Amino acid sequence: MTMIVHEPWTEAQIKAERAATGADRSDEVWDGVYVVSPFPNNEHGEIVSGLIFVFHTIINQPKLGRVYPGVNVSDRDTGWTHNYRGPDVVVFLNDTTAINRNTHWVGGPDFAVEILSEDDPAREKLDFYAKVGVREVLIVDRDPWALELYRLDRGALGMIGKVTLESDEGLRSEVLPLSFRLVSGAERPEIEATHSDGDRRWSI
Repeated sequence: MTMIVHEPWTEAQIKAERAATGADRSDEVWDGVYVVSPFPNNEHGEIVSGLIFVFHTIINQPKLGRVYPGVNVSDRDTGWTHNYRGPDVVVFLNDTTAINRNTHWVGGPDFAVEILSEDDPAREKLDFYAKVGVREVLIVDRDPWALELYRLDRGALGMIGKVTLESDEGLRSEVLPLSFRLVSGAERPEIEATHSDGDRRWSI
């Protein structure tokens, strides 16, 4: 169901209530349209935490870049609140072309992760991510479980691979020294991240 609000007072009230409760932390603005994103559940948070740990280990600790559990990404310096997206996890390498403005980044991260919730429009962000120069996007679909890796090529983000629990091969990133695949877990499928050195492996 889609709700369109044209009454300014009601719109302001909804935004104020979401801001007061912290429910707006995943909300975005797409070319001036305020988008209320699905509220992340505990499983979503576990995956974010796991990926942050892995990326921190291989990127932050050796000082190769910065890792964040979501930031505001825009295509503009001023007036950025009229057009921004908020990936779930991002990696900016030291040689990134994006600019850190503290409130937001102008330009995209080198690597971004979107973890899908029910009715999540994350795939609709791919054109924007391509526009701001995101080099790779990993989408974690949880219904049914699958991993999709998109790579920037000639101005567009194209899918270079998709894996499920039945897949033998993983998805190898060209941005991070990692490959990703799905493996069976006790309570849910787990994301297995393997370092290119072949010695380090994490289950998320």
